[in-house]
Amino acid sequence: MVKRRETPKPTESELELLGILWERGPVTVRELFEAVNVGRPVVYTGVLKLMQIMAEKGLVERDERERAHVYRAAVSQADTERRFLRELSERFFAGSSAQLALRALQIEKASDEELDAIRQLIGKKAVTK
Repeated sequence: MVKRRETPKPTESELELLGILWERGPVTVRELFEAVNVGRPVVYTGVLKLMQIMAEKGLVERDERERAHVYRAAVSQADTERRFLRELSERFFAGSSAQLALRALQIEKASDEELDAIRQLIGKKAVTK
């Protein structure tokens, strides 16, 4: 049996770049550099090096067919969010997703639409038990 290697957990900087990739889809390093540079000053070579590291880690995939390499996320946003939330739940809430959700709702105000979505999810969970 071949054991599949788990993709490493992204760092904060890697998550920032993945967020752009998830939002925009495949982009060049130049486009990533420009997007990050709107919020804070960065150097092009720093973004390039980080993308190379992320490719080695399996977080992104690089299309080398064009002169300017195009990168795309190799990990999904949903899987990455699940991984971080599971870890957060285990580390701080003894594995209780309910406690995690309650704490999040105490900290941040939820919109009416978000509260409706939460109610619907609770309703679905109650039916499946």
